[in-house]
Amino acid sequence: MAKVGPDVEILEFAVAREVEAYHFFMVLAGRVTNLGTRRAFEDFAKEELEHKAKLELEIMKMGKTVVVVEEEAPKSKEDYMVTADGPPLDMDYKDMLKLGMEKEEASFRTYVNLLANVDSEESREVLLAIAEEEVKHKLRFQLEYDMLLKKEG
Repeated sequence: MAKVGPDVEILEFAVAREVEAYHFFMVLAGRVTNLGTRRAFEDFAKEELEHKAKLELEIMKMGKTVVVVEEEAPKSKEDYMVTADGPPLDMDYKDMLKLGMEKEEASFRTYVNLLANVDSEESREVLLAIAEEEVKHKLRFQLEYDMLLKKEG
């Protein structure tokens, strides 16, 4: 049996975050009526699953068996739509975009912070690549948000 080192634990933590991000974007997709917007959120969700797969591959390369967590029950919609005080938010599209930007920024920062704690160069490269993808997600949200503000103004 392979020894579970800190790199594996870090990558497993990242997998859990990607699963959560997948469910987050699926909840957002379910809250919009515009088909194009729904597809965009579903695409983000799909990309989070791709990140998860990359992380799981890296874990497998280290000799650890990956437990499938996709089938776990997602949190309730309210768990993804709460303020610091706790009550659910009634968000419009603009608020969803802002929340998406904040979530992707937090994901980027998490991956950058994890980089300093892994020993394997391959793991570092995977985390860096995903961090870069999270920044791209944030920029896509920002662009959509800016276009929305321009239309309103």
